[in-house]
Amino acid sequence: MPKDDRNLLEVLKRELEFVRKGGYQRKLWRAPLIFEDSPTCPNRNVKENRMRCEDCVLIDLVPPEQRQEAVPCRHIPLNEARETIDYLYRCGTQQELEKAVTEWLRNTIQGLEAQIARKVASGRIENERDSSALRPEGKGGSASQLEVNS
Repeated sequence: MPKDDRNLLEVLKRELEFVRKGGYQRKLWRAPLIFEDSPTCPNRNVKENRMRCEDCVLIDLVPPEQRQEAVPCRHIPLNEARETIDYLYRCGTQQELEKAVTEWLRNTIQGLEAQIARKVASGRIENERDSSALRPEGKGGSASQLEVNS
C-alpha cells in the first residue's frame, strides 16, 4: 500500500471535529481507541491490504525511538510532561485522555497554521494546503517540533 499522502493539518482538524462531536463516546464492546477508532486511521475497518503504520501521515509526530512500536500513534507526546496516549490508557481516565488529546490537537493545529502562514507570507511555499511542506523537527509530537519545509 502506498504512503499516506493526506494533508497532516487537515487530518488533525478532522480528528478534532470527530472528538468534539463525541466520536469516542460511541458504545463499543470495548473502550474506543484514540486515532485507531476514528476516521484518522487509514486502517479503520480495513481487513486486507492494510497500510503500514510507518506510512501513516501521523508517523512524523511520533518520536523516532517509538516508531517501531506495534501502534506508533499511541506514543505521540501530548504535553510538556510527554504523556502519551499509551500512558493515559494505563494511568488516566477516558475523560483525561480525551481532554489531553483535544488540547494537543488544538495546540498542534494552531502551531502548524502559524508556521504555514509565515512561510506563505514570506513566499517560501505557494499555498497552505501543500502537505509536502510539513516536515518533522526534533523528537515529534507537537507543533513546536514540526517545521514547515521551505
